[in-house]
Amino acid sequence: MSKISACLWLDKQAEEAAAFYTRIFPNSRITGTTRYTEAGRELHGQEPGSTMTVMFEVDGFSFTALNGGPNFTINPSISFFVRCENAAEVERLWQELSREGKVLMPLDSYFFSERYGWIQDRFGVSWQLILAPESLAPRILPSLLFVGEVCGKAEEAMNYYASVFADSSVGEIARYGTGQEPDTEGTVMYGEFRLEGQTFAAMDSAHEHKFGFNEGVSLLVDVQSQEEIDRYWTALSAVPEAEQCGWLKDRYGVSWQIFPDTEMNKLLQDGDEAKAKRSLEAMFTMKKIDLEGLRRAAAG
Repeated sequence: MSKISACLWLDKQAEEAAAFYTRIFPNSRITGTTRYTEAGRELHGQEPGSTMTVMFEVDGFSFTALNGGPNFTINPSISFFVRCENAAEVERLWQELSREGKVLMPLDSYFFSERYGWIQDRFGVSWQLILAPESLAPRILPSLLFVGEVCGKAEEAMNYYASVFADSSVGEIARYGTGQEPDTEGTVMYGEFRLEGQTFAAMDSAHEHKFGFNEGVSLLVDVQSQEEIDRYWTALSAVPEAEQCGWLKDRYGVSWQIFPDTEMNKLLQDGDEAKAKRSLEAMFTMKKIDLEGLRRAAAG
């Protein structure tokens, strides 16, 4: 499982979305499902026993599809690059993802790639399909788009995140030049950075966008100890009112989950419904996760 994965906030579509993505992408699989208990009705308005999350992998990158209700809507502020080996693969994925979707940049030839297109699928998730046979590792990488009040801060954010996480670095940056208004010369047209050995992308855009970072797509950090939780929480959390159930929002508005994901999923999937109920009810009362508190609740 990825140390840092992506959580997609959906409204009763988690199972459908996970099944769709694992069908159209090769080297993909569903890895688990969790269900709501009575406490879920109070927090998310979900019926006990209904699907809470579906975990799945696409070419080694981990996703969680969450049935969180109608509170948040996925938008293109966080999208996913898909590096394709040949033009036929680009075309096939474009056809699949464009059904009931919305074209953000047409599938065409651009100065940076012979075949590229940006599509928002029917679940609201945005994908940037690019022909890149020379750089297929990693195949899937999240991309953060800095717009509005945080436009121009992509480079600052990349350096900031690299200071928080281990095995991290900022790679080469392509910058806007003169005559590319409204974007400011020197800001980030495209940059890559690594966190925990995983590759991410970042871009600034000064064009008018009617969206920004929100909880629709969050980045989930799978932690193993309270020390890890405390360290990431202190470094990243910048909006106290956004803190809930292990979720936080950083200084740029990006939502993160600092969460013992592997351990929690084992608790919720081992067939002991009473243990799962106690674990979820304890989690729903927390802001920053108290790992020992979760373990005590699970043990009864």
